[in-house]
Amino acid sequence: MARQKQKIRTLAVTGGTGFVGSHLLRLALAEGYDVRALTRGWKPPEDEIVWVDGALDRPETLVKACSGADAVIHLAGAINARSRAEFEAVNAGGTANMIDAARKAGVRRFVHISSLAAREPELSGYGWSKARSERLVAASGLDWTIVRPPAIYGPGDRETLELFRMARRGLVALPPRGRFSVIHVEDLCRLILALLDDSDSWAETYEPDDGREGGWQHRHFARTLGRIYGRRALTLAMPRPVLRIAAGLDRLFRRGNARLTPDRVGYFCHPDWVVTARKRPPERLWRPRIKTATGLKQTADWYREQGWLR
Repeated sequence: MARQKQKIRTLAVTGGTGFVGSHLLRLALAEGYDVRALTRGWKPPEDEIVWVDGALDRPETLVKACSGADAVIHLAGAINARSRAEFEAVNAGGTANMIDAARKAGVRRFVHISSLAAREPELSGYGWSKARSERLVAASGLDWTIVRPPAIYGPGDRETLELFRMARRGLVALPPRGRFSVIHVEDLCRLILALLDDSDSWAETYEPDDGREGGWQHRHFARTLGRIYGRRALTLAMPRPVLRIAAGLDRLFRRGNARLTPDRVGYFCHPDWVVTARKRPPERLWRPRIKTATGLKQTADWYREQGWLR
């Protein structure tokens, strides 16, 4: 028997100032939601958004963010850290604090944005910490749903920017051979909002993607990027030892801004980051709208307009 649905109108959102979060807030407002969003610094007042100065390690601010909300969307987390302990403190500890805040504020609906990396926790500190966060959510007693996005791209993303830069030059350095899934940020945010009032998604873990069966081969994806710039991009598969050296150099020169970190090398070298077909969200609820070739072109145009690709 289907569980009784509740109508959700006010959202408590963590990570609302980030890449995915900024898109989510825009779509949520367009759909008529009121939003209480966590921020680490002062933000100017906005219609239908209450900015709450706080952080995941300040529990009292999390309760304040949750007060009056009908659902929590927990996006915030660390994708880069200096150690496993740092990953744990933010991704697992922060999630635990958010669960406690939801309970104290009387909020039962909890949508947790994890990562496909949680599927292979032994490969990286990031994936390990995300797997821990999922276990906490599953044991919370709340009406939870977990979303494990694959690689997310779209306007505003700095994580995939380097791939676009390489494709524009015509030479793309890649991890060893493998396959992976991707999703456009707008499609991901539509799914998150679609989940809110769907009680059939309680206690489910979903792995959404662009709908491409079998995912993308690294080389094929790079060549698709190259075609945006009218190039036949050459691809260079980098063995694990070379990636480890490159990660050390990236950390040496860019320090905290490094994109290729030692923790990511194990993750990048795994050959299968394709979503699990049986964990895709049900089509009655959601399906991707944006074809990846179209989304990549849109993203490249945005980078150029913003001066990120000179």
